[in-house]
Amino acid sequence: MKRQVILIMTDTTRKDMLGCYGNEAMKTPNLDRLAERGIRYENAYTCQPVCGPARSAVFTGTFPHTNGMVTNSIAMGDNVKTLGQRLTDLGIHCGYVGKWHLDGGDYFGLGRCPEGWDPKYWYDMKCYLEELTEEERRKSRHSKTSFDEDMREEFTYAHRCSDRAIRFLEEYREQDFFLSVSYDEPHGPSLCPKPYNTMYDGFKFEDHPGFEDDLEDKPLMQRLWAGNMLHAPKEEINKPSEKLSLFLGCNSFADYEIGRVLDLIETSMPDALVIYTSDHGDMLGSHRLWQKNAAVYEEVANIPLIIAGAQKGKVVHAPASHIDLAPTIMDYFGLPLPKLFEGKSMLKQIRNPEEKINEEVFTEFTRYEVDHDGFGGLQMMRAVITERYKLAIHVLDSDEFYDLSKDPHEVHNLINDESYTEVRNLLHDKLLEHMNATRDMYRGYQWAVRPWRKDKKPSWDNDGYTRQRENEEYEPRQLDYDTGMPMEQASRTKKKY
Repeated sequence: MKRQVILIMTDTTRKDMLGCYGNEAMKTPNLDRLAERGIRYENAYTCQPVCGPARSAVFTGTFPHTNGMVTNSIAMGDNVKTLGQRLTDLGIHCGYVGKWHLDGGDYFGLGRCPEGWDPKYWYDMKCYLEELTEEERRKSRHSKTSFDEDMREEFTYAHRCSDRAIRFLEEYREQDFFLSVSYDEPHGPSLCPKPYNTMYDGFKFEDHPGFEDDLEDKPLMQRLWAGNMLHAPKEEINKPSEKLSLFLGCNSFADYEIGRVLDLIETSMPDALVIYTSDHGDMLGSHRLWQKNAAVYEEVANIPLIIAGAQKGKVVHAPASHIDLAPTIMDYFGLPLPKLFEGKSMLKQIRNPEEKINEEVFTEFTRYEVDHDGFGGLQMMRAVITERYKLAIHVLDSDEFYDLSKDPHEVHNLINDESYTEVRNLLHDKLLEHMNATRDMYRGYQWAVRPWRKDKKPSWDNDGYTRQRENEEYEPRQLDYDTGMPMEQASRTKKKY
C-alpha cells in the first residue's frame, strides 16, 4: 500500500469560518466534504497564534521557544531540521507549495527552496511576486483589486498554488510522498474574484457576550490592544463591513481552490492521509480585539483541524495540538520518531477516535514580529488548555483563567477565584513542568511566583533542572558538563550546580 500524506494549510482561518464547525452562513463545501470523510477536531490549538512561529511548530515538531522562531521575520536555529529534511533523508519524496515564512526573510520569504523539499515545486510568495510585472505586484497587495473588472482567479496566489500542487500529485501519484500546500489566503489583502468578492456583503457574526467584554479584569495589554474600541458600543464593533465581507469571501475562495486539489486526491489517491488546518485565527472584534497577539481566546488560538484517511464523519473533543502533526506524519510513514520532537503521534486516535492523546495542550507567545516595535512589543505568554479550562500566564502582566463549560465566550477571568484554586494550581504546575521539559529558554521563577500562587517562592536555582536535553541522529551526542564524557541519559531530575 502506498503511503501518501497531503497537509493543506490556510492563513488566518478561524474554526467558525468553516460550515462544518456549525456556522451555516459559511460557504466552505469542500472542507465540509473533507470533514464528512474524516475526523473533525473541536479543541485543536496552535502552538503560537502568529504565522511564522505557528508554522515552525508544525514543520519541526518543536515549540517556537525550542526551534528559535519566537516571532515573525526571524530564522530558526541552524541545527533545526524540518519534516522535509527528515523525510527526504529517510527516502520519502517531499514537496512544499505555498507560504513558508520560516526563512527569517520578510513576509514573502526569500524565494529559495530549503533543504529537503523538491525545488521543482517550491513556490513561496517571493516566487509568486517574481512572476508579476511591477504593476501587477502593486495590484496584488491591495484589497480593491478584488473588484477590478479584469480580476480573475488565475491572478491569485491561491490558484497558482493549487495548479502547482495538482502537478505534483499527478507526477507522484504512484509513489510514497509528503506534500504540503500552504495558502496565504484568506489573510489580507484577501484577493478573490467574483462571486466571492461580494458573497458576504451585509454579514455580521451573531452577537454574543464576547463583543461586550469590557476587559476590566483582563491584562492591561488587551486594553491597549483594544484601543479606541475599548468603550465603543457593541453595534460599532460587530457590524457588516467591506473588509469583513472580502475576508470571508476570500476564505470561501480558498475553499474552492482547496477543492480543486481534493478532487484529484479523491479520484486518484483515495487512501491518502489528508490533513487540513490553519496557522491561527483572528479576533474580528470579539473582546474588542482584532488580528492576533498574546491571547488564547478561542477566536485566535482554537484552530480548525480535519484529518481524513481512516475514520469517517467522526468528531474528537479531546485537546489536540499542532505540535503533534510532525510525529503523526512520521509515524504514518512507519518511521522512528526523533527524540527532539515535543509532541505525540495522533495515529492511534486517527484510527480510533475514542483514543485520547492529550489531557492538555500548550500555547505560547513572545512577540508578534521582530521588525515591529508595535503590537504590544514584548508580551511573553505561556498557556495550558484542557477541554474545560484555560490558564494563561502573562509574565509581564496579569494572568487569566477560564472555565469554558460555564463561560464559553471567556468573559469572566477567574484567576483570583478561590473556588478554582485546586484545578488552577494543578494546571499551573503542568505548565511549569512543560517549560522545564522542553527547556523553554525564557523560563524562570517569575512564571511560578504569581500573585495568586501563595505557595511559590522565588529561588536563584529556580527548579534546578539541568541544561542538557536528549539530542539525536543529526548531531553528535552532547558531553556531560561534570565529566566531559558523552552524556549517558538526558535527565529531567533536579540538579544543583
